[in-house]
Amino acid sequence: MAFVAGKNLVPNPAAGITALEIGTCLSYKAPYTWGMTEGGQPSKRALRAELRERRRIMTTLERSAAAEGLFTQLVELIKRFDAARIACYLSTGDEPTTRAFLDWAHQHNITAILPVSREDGLMDWVPYAPGSESLDAAGMPAPVGETLGPIALAEVDIIFVPAAGVSREGMRLGWGRGYYDRALGSLNNAAPVYAVVYDHEVLEEVPSEPHDQPVDAVVTPTRSMSCDGSAL
Repeated sequence: MAFVAGKNLVPNPAAGITALEIGTCLSYKAPYTWGMTEGGQPSKRALRAELRERRRIMTTLERSAAAEGLFTQLVELIKRFDAARIACYLSTGDEPTTRAFLDWAHQHNITAILPVSREDGLMDWVPYAPGSESLDAAGMPAPVGETLGPIALAEVDIIFVPAAGVSREGMRLGWGRGYYDRALGSLNNAAPVYAVVYDHEVLEEVPSEPHDQPVDAVVTPTRSMSCDGSAL
């Protein structure tokens, strides 16, 4: 699989990031000092640490611009797919924010189901409603409401998942707990899966293992990109 392409994204020189054009999408190659495995590949732990630090040092201006851009991109995808039922998540502090988008979806009568991590490593799903929030078994923010169970993910029109980074071929790097790999690996429906990341988190490659699940596409604050070679 390969991304289709795009141009004119502007890298952040202060962060030492250079841009590489990949077909019709733009991928970022950052000078990450990845820890290496015996096979010469970057370790997941080291790459996650680098990506987490890059998020932490983003300026207020960068975060504000990213939030506005991502909101626009997510709304456009909902309209493009004419989605009435979606899967998303409650973003945390340094993540690309989904909060305003979820409020918009609720106001437009779009059902958004959000994950609630369980002790057994699976995820239940609960419809989003503003103001109802707690912490789940993984310590992540989760909605409070009617629990639908893991099977609910197979009944949505589009799926938005968090990620630490994603390769241009669609391999997703999560945060190491495996909840989304298990959920996506059990899917049999045709709903497209989008990883939600910042532009600099679209990488040439990410380390992966057999259990890691790829995504169909990526959405960033500036664009959405397919991972199968087809234009969106």
